[in-house]
Amino acid sequence: MDSVFYAALANDSLAGVQPSAELCEKILTDPEIELLPLLNAAYTVRKAHWGKTVQVHILNNAANGKCPEDCSYCTQAKTSDVDIEEYSMKSTDEILAEAKRAYENGAFRYCMVFSGRGPSKGRAEQLAGLVRQIKDAYPLEVCVSAGLLDDEKAKVLADAGLDRLNHNLNTSEEHYADICTTHTYRDRLETLRAAKRNGLETCSGLIAGMGEPASDLVEIATTLRELGAESIPVNFLLPFEGNELVEPVGLSPDYCLRVLCMFRFMNPTAEIRCSAGREFHLRSLEVMALYPANSLFLEGYLNAKGAASNRTYQMITDAGFEIVSDFSAESLLAEAQAHVVSNEQPVDIGGSSAVKTIADLRPTQ
Repeated sequence: MDSVFYAALANDSLAGVQPSAELCEKILTDPEIELLPLLNAAYTVRKAHWGKTVQVHILNNAANGKCPEDCSYCTQAKTSDVDIEEYSMKSTDEILAEAKRAYENGAFRYCMVFSGRGPSKGRAEQLAGLVRQIKDAYPLEVCVSAGLLDDEKAKVLADAGLDRLNHNLNTSEEHYADICTTHTYRDRLETLRAAKRNGLETCSGLIAGMGEPASDLVEIATTLRELGAESIPVNFLLPFEGNELVEPVGLSPDYCLRVLCMFRFMNPTAEIRCSAGREFHLRSLEVMALYPANSLFLEGYLNAKGAASNRTYQMITDAGFEIVSDFSAESLLAEAQAHVVSNEQPVDIGGSSAVKTIADLRPTQ
């Protein structure tokens, strides 16, 4: 491909032209489309909308495990044999202490995840109270992931000042029954629509590497564009021995970066987050994810450990990007280096993912 092709990718995306499904599949699979000029084109779009900034998100497992759903990729599913730390909802004091810690560690957004199918009306009101307290105490954006919601519960959260609701589509409608049987793709889609109807921003993404064809990833990117998803976390399947779905399929560093680029061209104004699996699957090319993506998670994922905070902050600053925070990059890096986790797990592409310990999950206890 010549320079005209890559320039057209960027210019069309910036002009709001939706790329065709055929073009998106070519981005993912055609070896004649070279990775470096592709990344440069994606960066042109990313820079126009987000500059050189990186938003850091810190995730709090506010309730962990004991889930009645059978999502085959998830360590919290009822079908999973992964040995995770299970506990019911944390206390208000603990959640607020973790919000304070997230803010002081440079988080732009604090993401609370509650395991389970979905909240009752009473639980939704309880979550709304937590959102109010966090927003009153700290200048943080707050995102909640609480399972399936209807309009009534979405409105309760919206009225409390919740910024975003997370509910990932994960895969295409056609492929969904292969990864979960206890709820449907349509259930998930309706949750996102309920959030939108009630004024909430939506955070919804995917998990690549579950055996889906490239066309499925294109379909998800297209659906999220149609929904107007403000935030799109791009996850890459992590292998956990004990899950029903263990082996990631086809996730080379090159392919993972192409997925991020395709999502950027399809959703030019969205916050694209390089999420679970970035250390594991991108390996030595991890920093290149910052060229199509403009956000990432610090301190790991749902039940998987990630890189130590100092390593992530060093990567961001070494590449010349700017962290969105009330604290300087220098102070965040110095603080992170002073608290280096001595037992950080190495990224071993040949093994299983490292599971979070209770100290990872409940750092303020």
